[in-house]
Parts: sequence; C-alpha cells; structure tokens
Amino acid sequence: MDDLKKRALDYHQFPTPGKLSVESTKPCLTQEDLSLAYTPGVAVPVLAIKDNPQDAYKYTNKGNLIAVITDGTAVLGLGNTGALASKPVMEGKAVLFKRFAGIDVFDIEVNAATPDEFIQTVINIAPTFGGINLEDIAAPHCFYIEDTLKARLDIPVFHDDQHGTAVIVSAALLNALKLQGKSIETVKIVFLGAGAAGCSCAKLLKLMGATNITMVDRKGVVDTNRQDLHSNNRDLAIKPSEVKTLADAMQEADVFIGVSAKNALDANLIKSMAAKPVIFALANPDPEVLPSDAHAIRDDIIMATGRSDFPNQVNNALCFPYLFRGALDAKAKKITEEMKMAAAQALSELAHEPVPAEVLKAYNLAELSFGPEYIIPKPFDPRLLEKVSNAVKEAALK
Repeated sequence: MDDLKKRALDYHQFPTPGKLSVESTKPCLTQEDLSLAYTPGVAVPVLAIKDNPQDAYKYTNKGNLIAVITDGTAVLGLGNTGALASKPVMEGKAVLFKRFAGIDVFDIEVNAATPDEFIQTVINIAPTFGGINLEDIAAPHCFYIEDTLKARLDIPVFHDDQHGTAVIVSAALLNALKLQGKSIETVKIVFLGAGAAGCSCAKLLKLMGATNITMVDRKGVVDTNRQDLHSNNRDLAIKPSEVKTLADAMQEADVFIGVSAKNALDANLIKSMAAKPVIFALANPDPEVLPSDAHAIRDDIIMATGRSDFPNQVNNALCFPYLFRGALDAKAKKITEEMKMAAAQALSELAHEPVPAEVLKAYNLAELSFGPEYIIPKPFDPRLLEKVSNAVKEAALK
C-alpha cells in the first residue's frame, strides 16, 4: 500500500502536476495566423454565432467539449471530500473521455452551499459545452440536480454515477443470465443499496424487462409502508409483506446486485439463493463480498465486481465516453432511456465476439472468450468506440 501511494503521488506530480493540458488545434506561428486566431479575424465567427447560435458547433469546440462537474460531496468511496480534493478524479475522468472517445473536457469543481446554487452555476456556464457530465454528487441531491438541469438545458446532461453504472450492469447481467440459462423477465433480483446507482440500475433493468426487483437499504426492504422514501426510490418500493430484511429477500434470489459498502453481504446468505445465481458486488474499492469467499460457498455462481484485479469488472469507462460520443455526433439535446438501452445491448453483444489480439496483449492474457469470467468487454477494446457510439447515435437519431 505504501508503494501504491508513492507511485500514485509521483504519477500525478511528475513531470508536470496534474493529468491535463490545453493544446491548440490551429497553427499560431505567423502574423496571419494571429490575425485569424484573434483580432481582427475572430470577429467574423463571433458575428456568425450571434446571428445563428448553432454555428457555435461549426466555429468552436462546443460540439466536442464536455464539462465534468462536481461539488465533491460523494467522491469515489471517500465521501464528502469537498470540491478541491475531487479534482484528481475529475481530471482522471477527462483523461478517459479523451483516451477512449477523443472528447475534450474541462473539469470543473464547484463550491456550492446548496443544490440550487450548484444548478445555477452549471446553467450559467452551459453555453460553453456540448454536454454536461455530473460526477460524484451525493444522493438525494444528485437526483434533483440532474432532473432540474435536464429540464432547463438543451444539451445532454448525464449523471454517470447513476446511469453509467446502470448501462454496464444491464449489459453484464444480460450476459450472465444467458450463461446461467435464465431470462431477465423471470429472475428475482435483489439490490443492496437504494441510492443513486442502485435506483438507476433498477429502473433501467425494469425498462429492459425485469419484473421482480427488491431494493434493500440500511433500514431494510424498501416497501410502500416506509415513510422515509424519496422521489427516486418510491416507485421501486414493493408491497408490504413478510420480507423485511436482506436475509429475507435473498431467499431463492437469482441475482444479487450490491451498490453499498465493503463486506455488506454476509457470504452465508449466498447459500439461500436459487440455483446458478449471479452476484454483482460493486462497492469500491472493496466489494460487498470477495469473489474468493463467494466461490468457496457456491461453485455455480457468476460474479462481477468493480475491481480490475478480479474477472468481470463493471467499469463505467465502458459507457460514458461512447455514450457522449454518440450523443455529440447526433447533436442530441438529451440522453434518453433508449440511448442507454442501446449502449447496454451493444456492450452485451460485443462480449460474444472474438477478442482482438491487442486486447489480450494489453491485459497479458493468452486467450479470452465469452464465459463466466468474461461477460463484459474490456475497457481497452478498440471496438467499443464504433460499436457503442454508433448504437447510441442511431438511437438518438430515431
């Protein structure tokens, strides 16, 4: 761990502090270049955009520029670190946008006393951007912030912690169920965690056909008798029954999806699940149950985590660069449920195709094929850009 800390700090400090820089896309070497880049030539596109705001997509970088923006209230698994301390994460997000989809990013960390103050800040700067990626904002404020911005802006607004996770979980689950000989329409799914990610995952799975979902949080099963529900988990509440606890819900469950905390799942509860269960333990950096513990109890499970050192990593980098690439290319004004489902389906299908040699080399693997330890593509798969982005673009244009 000490070695990791040193390598991480050195990586971020040397040879230049941080992970981002700004580079010019046009030459500025002569007087002629300068007269076009700035005065007097720059006045021409200014007047063109004044007369037709859509010309901003022709004459500026707006159409390929995303704001990755946060208030720092829910940073990774670290909690409320504040805006400034979240900056390394936002820069990292920007690196992934650029590396995987060629999208430029300004990372913006906002000190905001209230959700409305944060919302107004985003609205005020939105003309700069082609899309807004909200990041690491605590629930339940994240729901209100995203819903308000989606209603008030004419560019895509996307809270990746919610919807990026939902897309990847949906894609991975479709494949895991196929391997287990089950269908999404009939399986019993249990969620541990009813926050931003859990609610978004459950809602997308319902749109994709799931009919039996039980949400569980710190207080137990989310049912309609609960008085502490909010707008984003109220419609996921089940009718009151004798099922009150996680242990109750896990009886004969086909799928467990954890978006909660380290060691939150008692491994012994896996024994009570149905035959050939699927377990997604997605808490980061430490899952709800370790794969080694789960496999020691059952040999018929398929498992995924959020970590790269275990098989089947549920990694949002498989979604957000390509979702935004497709949305930007389609000049979409919002990201729809159909676009998210298209991304999930494309990811699911790609895992069935032969894995390119360059992916094997990147992960130091001799072979890799669709199966219990490969239900979702790897982040360095170069086919993701075309496959997922095109699926999203087509859905947007429809």
